[in-house]
Amino acid sequence: MNAYKTLPNYFKIFLISVLILGIFFRFSNLDKKVYWIDEVHTSVRVVGYRKTEFVDQVPSDRIINVRDLQVFQRLSPEKDWLDTINALAGNAEHTPAYYAIARVAMQIFGSSITVTRGVAAVISLFVFPCIYWLCLELFTSPLVGAIAIALVAVSPLHVLYAQEAREYSLLTVTTLLASIALLRANRQKTKSSWGIYALTVALGLYSHLIFILVCVAHGTYLLVQARFQITKNFIAYIIASLASLITLIPWIILYFINASSIGEWTARTIGVDTLIKRWLLNFNALFFDIKFGYNKVRFFDIENGNDIFQFSFSEPLLYLIPLVIVLVLYSFYVLCRNTPLSCWLFIWTLVIIPASSLLIPDLVSGGQRSSIARYLFPSYLGIQLAVAYLFANRFTTSFQHWQQKAWRLILVIVLSGGILSCIIINQAETWWNKYSSYYNPEVANIINQTNQPLVISSQKRVSRITSLSYELDTKVSILLVSETEISTDISQFSDIFLFRPEADLLAALEQSPNYNLEIIHPIGQLWRIR
Repeated sequence: MNAYKTLPNYFKIFLISVLILGIFFRFSNLDKKVYWIDEVHTSVRVVGYRKTEFVDQVPSDRIINVRDLQVFQRLSPEKDWLDTINALAGNAEHTPAYYAIARVAMQIFGSSITVTRGVAAVISLFVFPCIYWLCLELFTSPLVGAIAIALVAVSPLHVLYAQEAREYSLLTVTTLLASIALLRANRQKTKSSWGIYALTVALGLYSHLIFILVCVAHGTYLLVQARFQITKNFIAYIIASLASLITLIPWIILYFINASSIGEWTARTIGVDTLIKRWLLNFNALFFDIKFGYNKVRFFDIENGNDIFQFSFSEPLLYLIPLVIVLVLYSFYVLCRNTPLSCWLFIWTLVIIPASSLLIPDLVSGGQRSSIARYLFPSYLGIQLAVAYLFANRFTTSFQHWQQKAWRLILVIVLSGGILSCIIINQAETWWNKYSSYYNPEVANIINQTNQPLVISSQKRVSRITSLSYELDTKVSILLVSETEISTDISQFSDIFLFRPEADLLAALEQSPNYNLEIIHPIGQLWRIR
């Protein structure tokens, strides 16, 4: 009997309601939150500007307005598809699939924030049928699939990145698609099924290079399942993977050409205690992400590693984390105890291989790769699959009726925590995943309250001030300084601010007798110039 059909009707309605809420959260207030620096770079590259070209072409050493900055965020006749490809080639760690889709959407619907983020939101909807299909492949259980859909629908982490103009919702979908294709090819053992797997891997690789870790997890799964014997299926996997990698050769060449300037910030060493705190907070955000919306401080400082957040026994979040850890550990215990090797081994490899590939380098040579939540979506999917199986198993085993009701109540609590988190996230202007742009609303509010404000910054910081510009009133004027001297007349402005300048510009202004700098938002790096 289909276990899903045995659930009470009210519980089925609850799960369907959770899915509807999850869809609503993905599309509600798409343009409300900070359009942070990474999203600014998304728009810059999609419309066809390299970062260096953006810096060079933006008007400098003269007064401009917000619209003058944002023109580089919109499509124009001067920039075609070839310009977009060239712009992406300059940052080849971001493979082009998402950006190509975004360009098509912008050509049809315009270049607004709603459109660029809407692309990610629409793509995220494909997670629901894909994770359901994967559950059928792994567990042959519609009930596990239904619960997995509910968990993903109101997972704060999934909702956050479904509303971000980046490729991580596409990475999530391609991880699920390739996993489905692998399991089917492993079962069917046909050339066509392995050909489909090769296509899904190619799509995954063109979604994000971190998908390579998913491929390694798949190969590890096949090898361990066969007790490290080289089977026909493993050879077929190697051929399919190599065929997919061949399609990526042009991008791999570009990656190594630009490797010296790629991802330098991820290798910045931070303390092990800081790493552990970030792991716990990211892990908790998979199910609950409530505390972050109440506090006015940014938790993660990825620029310098000086995170502000400290665990406190007065903080409710501290008590949620152990409960989530216990739930996940128990899920894997039940998974391993009640499913065949082919099932639990797949989920274990999907979790361990990507996570350890980021974590071990951080611990050995230093870095913060494993603390960046968006890089761990393949591992998080494995965790959610295990938790979904736990609840389905507890609903259908020969427990007493009250025990089954207790487990339903626990699932309701978990999903309600996700819903509450998503409601808070939905109403917030900023969130922890905005990282270095977290304080833009507060900074913009200070500037917007003045009568005739001017914001000064370094020309090289144009991406950061462009991110801020989305929060600024149209009355705000902007001056980007190319060197270390202000050569433009600024005497007509009532209030003059300095925002996130380069170190040499800041030093020059501090040493100049013509200016008096007053820091008014230290963390947001905003000074008033008198």
